Amino acid sequence: MNVMTGELDGSIRHAVWQGVERCLGTDGSGHGVDHVERVYELSMRFCDHYPDVGREVVALSAMLHDVDDYKLVGRDKAMRLQNATEIMESVGIDEQMQVAVRGIVATMGYSKVLRGIRPSTLEGAIVSDADMCDAIGANGITRALMYAVSDKGSGVVFDRNIFPLINLTADQYNGDGTTRRRDSFINHFFEKLLKVKGLMMTEPGQQEAVERDGLMVDFLDLYFREQDAPEWSRLLEDYIARR
Repeated sequence: MNVMTGELDGSIRHAVWQGVERCLGTDGSGHGVDHVERVYELSMRFCDHYPDVGREVVALSAMLHDVDDYKLVGRDKAMRLQNATEIMESVGIDEQMQVAVRGIVATMGYSKVLRGIRPSTLEGAIVSDADMCDAIGANGITRALMYAVSDKGSGVVFDRNIFPLINLTADQYNGDGTTRRRDSFINHFFEKLLKVKGLMMTEPGQQEAVERDGLMVDFLDLYFREQDAPEWSRLLEDYIARR
């Protein structure tokens, strides 16, 4: 395995995928293997814009980025990156590569953004952008709905009487666990998803996010008209105008 720009060995990639499937194969909250596959493919596509990027670090980080997600395994295990480490050790990833991958995974996610933590390498920026892009657009809408109605979500799709906390803090976002009383599928757009376009760290990420963001705005515009919720239509209009 070339530590700089080479491709990840096929047998290693297959073994890592098996570990990912063991961790995420039964997930129904939108963080399953299908999500990881999309993040992997998008990350590799973003790599094509940067000839000198460490593609194998990107590949491993993309595949392992959710196996220790705090929403799935709890905070203690997530902080140790236990699953990612065990998978890498089981397939013989050298320590230098493991350190690079853990450094990326530990700095990814919207809860980290709210605490001022972002990836510090190009490889990390690529995987972070790919992950965030899969949180928006058509797949993002689907995943947000899946999470809201899963056993990890609030079960609320839309409550016209509970408005979003648009400028919520890190503690408000997940300080009491993984779901707040005010959470809903629709509020999640205002509290996170419509902010993602502005969080891109790479040029291909920015380009990808523009179209996906536009689809979400169109979806919400039609949704509020169908719900006969003019106050929410005004909220959306004001939100887009200010951001």
